[in-house]
Amino acid sequence: MSVRLKLTLSYAGFLMLAGVLLFAAVWVFLLRYVPERALITGTTTNGVFPIRFNLLRVFAPRAAAVLAFLLVFGLVGGWILAGRMLAPLTRITDATRLASNGSLSHRIRLPGRKDEFRELADAFDTMLARIEAHLAEQQRFAANASHELRTPLAVSKALLDVARTDPTHDAGEVIDRLHAVNTRAIDLTEALLLLSRADQRSFTREPVDLSLLAEEATETLLPLAEKRGVTIDTSGDITPTIGSQALLLQLTMNLVQNAIVHNLPEQGIVWVNTSVSPKTVVLTVENTGEKLTPQLVSTLTEPFQRAERIHADHAGVGLGLAIVKTITQAHDGTLTLTPRSAGGIRITVELPAMSPHADR
Repeated sequence: MSVRLKLTLSYAGFLMLAGVLLFAAVWVFLLRYVPERALITGTTTNGVFPIRFNLLRVFAPRAAAVLAFLLVFGLVGGWILAGRMLAPLTRITDATRLASNGSLSHRIRLPGRKDEFRELADAFDTMLARIEAHLAEQQRFAANASHELRTPLAVSKALLDVARTDPTHDAGEVIDRLHAVNTRAIDLTEALLLLSRADQRSFTREPVDLSLLAEEATETLLPLAEKRGVTIDTSGDITPTIGSQALLLQLTMNLVQNAIVHNLPEQGIVWVNTSVSPKTVVLTVENTGEKLTPQLVSTLTEPFQRAERIHADHAGVGLGLAIVKTITQAHDGTLTLTPRSAGGIRITVELPAMSPHADR
């Protein structure tokens, strides 16, 4: 039985029950409260007689006729009302079928006042919009990843072809270039695997102190900063949170490394700060550098987005901030990128603070 038929039978059954109860109440009222003399109809050859027993014979057929009318009225009216009530559900079902067939651009846009069906339709439209945006992002990411992986493979093939056709070519130079290309391909593959792992949230959560991770990242990257003439200033408070220590360390390393690499040619500065509030912990990495526009900054977390500020001698694989964004989202946090008026960028990662009783 369909839902519409069930609702129709429910309406009709309820109407019939109400009618029976009403007639039963009328009958009880007549038998209990109407005086005996009010039920005297006349005289016969045998004299005056009560017709209380005749009342049932008169009342019952008319009550049955009314109940039959109520049954037909309930079935027809219930069918119409059920159809009107379930019409929004039909639109939602049609949209679901379209989505299951791959049409994610369709939206229900249910009109009318806000009720349970309207809330369901709006939630479904929101879900479709997110799925469509996520799918488009995944397709764009797959296309970019294929292009990025194809480049080192094409370069390796070209180097091997040169070495094969020109035996007099310096083999050491070919080997060095092949090593560099292969290293870049490995770095890109590892970055893709890390991005996938963070996106799927397939990690164990444990207590983590962001301030300790910030210290570890700055100590590890200090030789790179000294090589580039960049000063790192670290400060802040103990910032306890819950998450993957390995992923959050990778997040911090990416931020500090980007701040070092994308800095002034000389006398650059990187500020690393941690702070805590009742509900969140904050990691802020700020650096000097070229002036950036808000439009450019808004694209830096896209995969393989290097922009014009990336130096050729340390181009990376174009996934640094994309990995930071994914790790932040996997930890239910927020990532904010803001260009500094004096040049450079300020990147803020805000994560939920660890509850004082979380480790108990």
